[in-house]
Amino acid sequence: MKNIFFTAKQKLAIWSIAMLSLGGATTSCSDWLEMPSYTSVDQDTAFESEESAELFVMGCYRGLVPSELIYQLAAGETVTHSCEDATTNNSKYAICNWSFDPYKPNTVTTLYSEGYSSIEQANIAIRELGNMPETEKRNQLISEAKAIRAYVYLNLIAYYGDVPAIWIPLNEMGHDEGFYPKRSDRDGIYDQIVADLQEAGTNLPWFEESGYTTTERFTKQSALALLARTALYAGGYSLRWNLETNDPSTLQVKRRDDAARVQELYKIADDACAQIINHGYNGLITTQDQTMTNFQYLWYTYDQRQFTNLNKEILLSLAQYGDVTNSKFGLYAHPGTRGGKYGSRKALQFMLPTYYLSFKENDCRRDVTCVPYSIYFLEKGSSDDTWVDVGTTYSCIMAGKFRMSWTVGPESDANKRNINIPILRYPDVLLMYAETQAYLNGGTPTSESINALQEIRNRAGIGDEPIPTDAQGFEDALVQERKWEFGSELNLRTDLIRMGRIKKELDATKDAMKRLSKREGEYSDISTLRLYKFHVDAQEYGDKFMVPEYIDITSTVETSIIENVPVQETDEDADAFQIRKDAYQQELRTIVEAHGKTWTQGDIWYPCHMFEAYNSTFNGQGRKAAGFGQGYNQLQIGNIIYTKPTGYTENGGEFPIWIEASDGSDGLYYGFTENCSELMPFANQTTGHPMVDNPNLTQHPGYE
Repeated sequence: MKNIFFTAKQKLAIWSIAMLSLGGATTSCSDWLEMPSYTSVDQDTAFESEESAELFVMGCYRGLVPSELIYQLAAGETVTHSCEDATTNNSKYAICNWSFDPYKPNTVTTLYSEGYSSIEQANIAIRELGNMPETEKRNQLISEAKAIRAYVYLNLIAYYGDVPAIWIPLNEMGHDEGFYPKRSDRDGIYDQIVADLQEAGTNLPWFEESGYTTTERFTKQSALALLARTALYAGGYSLRWNLETNDPSTLQVKRRDDAARVQELYKIADDACAQIINHGYNGLITTQDQTMTNFQYLWYTYDQRQFTNLNKEILLSLAQYGDVTNSKFGLYAHPGTRGGKYGSRKALQFMLPTYYLSFKENDCRRDVTCVPYSIYFLEKGSSDDTWVDVGTTYSCIMAGKFRMSWTVGPESDANKRNINIPILRYPDVLLMYAETQAYLNGGTPTSESINALQEIRNRAGIGDEPIPTDAQGFEDALVQERKWEFGSELNLRTDLIRMGRIKKELDATKDAMKRLSKREGEYSDISTLRLYKFHVDAQEYGDKFMVPEYIDITSTVETSIIENVPVQETDEDADAFQIRKDAYQQELRTIVEAHGKTWTQGDIWYPCHMFEAYNSTFNGQGRKAAGFGQGYNQLQIGNIIYTKPTGYTENGGEFPIWIEASDGSDGLYYGFTENCSELMPFANQTTGHPMVDNPNLTQHPGYE
């Protein structure tokens, strides 16, 4: 029996290898994720046959997406932002605003260790499979393990830059190189994983020939897509410095120095995307269901775990189901809910209103990705209470792709939402192809570039929007399209860095938020009042509800009527107050019908001042007049946003702290420093952190 365990004093621990039993190649994730697991002491047994070796490789998927990629690093990319209670001084908020401190909790602490745990698992699989007789199946399993390892290395480099390169199991390495590895040049790692993925793109079967029913394992399509993504990162921009001197003055965001290799990497990415596109199996999911838009159908079907309907678009997702394997994905990016069928789940991420307002009028992606509502009870939250999809303000636009009501629901633990983690989608292939085609043509988009972008826009419902044909305009369009298409999906932050756009995009977003707050520039005519239609939440998993019906009000006449909200007088009885509320609803009916909406018996509408805090006096009175009871001024989302306005005037003549603090110490992206924040430092606070455990590691020179 090979012993791959080490003592507690040896600094780089080897984690258990969790292998998941599979009843057959076509078994769904909901079956195999619930099977028994094995540990690394079964290593010899695991590789006695290809069948058991396959179980080992499947176990390597479990750590593919560490939780910190979801709750720490899935925001701060000009689309999604963090919200917490009471204070801005917490790790998620700091990291969202690009403020890193290796000696405090506000730096990522487990991405490194969990990443190398996954790499160790993959290295064991690759080595042991290599000792087995060569067959087509064995070669496929080796390539699958290499693809898993490549994905982990891609994330590590994207967030830390030059990291240790470990290609063999640690029990086969010398003491120092195994337990105290130094940083390795990232370009060497990139070149190795690019080669590994090229091999995987040759050895792995096309999905439709694989025998799999879902795209929860690497196939040729997903390996090629990951190859394209990796090649673009390898040839793209990143923060670099002199590894020998670790001199802070050498910090610079740039591409690798080998221009010929950069060109070659873009060609590799281009060819990989072309293979997928020309193969002809994959495409963008659309629907004939008239009750849903194309984009709603995509994500509703995804949340409902009807994966076989999505195999042509979802190239790879990380399986999450049941009690054994089920991350907290979906617990952070959602509308927020208080009690009821879905339990009390606080939303910890929100969508910046500038992003919400950036969508074109007919873009069906907006109301899927961004939702101006949260779920709250009408009275006290008792079992017989009514739950409402309550309309929110601009500071409370919530994430919607993974909303609780669209899911199949938790089996037992409400912390486990059974939502697979999306890793690769076909639109990414199209946008990468559009980008590589333009780059290889000197920056000017080719007809293939334009067609690829057009295909995505057609599905979104904005196919008539003009596509720029100049180099800068087309690059700008690609960046914006990535934001519209991939909001709440984990990769936007590092994509902006590898495209050399991060500072430009952060600065532009800060400026836009200030203009919105003051209602200046493109926001000078924006409506401040919105009428929401009262909507009872179905409290059923699988509810297809999208967003509350609403009307944005710009007319001064209508505004004066709406602002005259009835407020119960101290000595006024309930009946008299109800008469005034009914009269107010009749006035609102006139406005609603004037905007082309149908008023049905029993309809109730209520006003919301979009630039005030959700719990402002006016907004509270508006909801109370519509029948909200004791909980009318609360939401189950971080109160740093729902108790704060968006408007400069509404905040007493200064920006709200989440936009910009008066002394500059807080606000959007307050921690970002060019040529420093593009990469994170290694944690250096306690045992278990890389800089404490490994004396051979050097720190990011901007944080020494």
